[in-house]
Amino acid sequence: MLRPLKIARLSTRCCSNFVSRMRYVNRLKEDDELCSAALQNGHMFLFHRLSPLLQRTQQGTFRPATLITSDVQSILERLGSERTLLKESVLIGCSEQNQVQFCLDVGELDQAAVEEECGGTFISLRKSFFLLTGRDAPLVAKGQALLRWHQTSGFCSATGEPTQRNQAGSQRVCSSSGIIYYPKMSPVVIVLVSDGKRCLLGRQSSFPQGMYSALAGFCDMGETLEETLSREVAEEVGLEVHSVSYSSSQHWPFPQSSFMMGFHASVSPAHTQLSVDHTELEDARWFSLEEITSALQVKTPPRRGNPPVLWLPPKHAIGNRLITEWMDRQRRGQGGE
Repeated sequence: MLRPLKIARLSTRCCSNFVSRMRYVNRLKEDDELCSAALQNGHMFLFHRLSPLLQRTQQGTFRPATLITSDVQSILERLGSERTLLKESVLIGCSEQNQVQFCLDVGELDQAAVEEECGGTFISLRKSFFLLTGRDAPLVAKGQALLRWHQTSGFCSATGEPTQRNQAGSQRVCSSSGIIYYPKMSPVVIVLVSDGKRCLLGRQSSFPQGMYSALAGFCDMGETLEETLSREVAEEVGLEVHSVSYSSSQHWPFPQSSFMMGFHASVSPAHTQLSVDHTELEDARWFSLEEITSALQVKTPPRRGNPPVLWLPPKHAIGNRLITEWMDRQRRGQGGE
């Protein structure tokens, strides 16, 4: 009778600040019993075939539907699901409000039935990124990435034998060899190139109409970040960069699970002629400060049938951050002239 009380005290105490929250989450990853206990009172984010469940707020915006584990269990039972499905939940983390967060994919259930029960809608992650704000987008991106990894990592690459996950879902172990697998991300460099007065943006054919972003590419084996950056710019637009500076990083769930590292780079104003590789990009262009300032004011993608307009990645995307940083630098530079 003492153990549940001890766990409850530990949960509250360990989530009182950032350091203790991180240590508590780490304990959940290492202790299956502790994680199972936390799951019983956890907050759950549902996915259906990797699409997150969103709810519309009274303000007309969207947020991830946050459900209590006991409510999810009741919903699963009403829809005829086996009770064991809840054990497939994956730990995401612990919020600042001391709520242990899990995610679960209910793709085996009827989508419409789950939506009706939960009062929400499953929306593809790409669309969700243009509907969510603040910390919600990274949260569902992390959840989807972890769920996808489990769905594609059921067997050991060395032995072909099944792998078994721990309760938190933070690792899988080969049942034969004991090899431990951890979730992985693919390193990607994203760079905003400038010639001093303009910035360079490109678009892939898969982008929504009118959207441009900074150039990006995967790191090749053995490359440094600087080498990847220089190679990608040379390959895609035929320019040689210099004066590279680091900005920030971000997990990005596309095409599957990428680790984006953002940079600024410059080219000589005397060598700005583009030679676009159309197998990589549909288009690439230089944009002025005025054009970028106007594009950043476009808050939502243009509706079909409306006149074409330049628009940029959502605010929480690292591409948007790089572009905004460049705009701010340009404005400060003009102010000092």
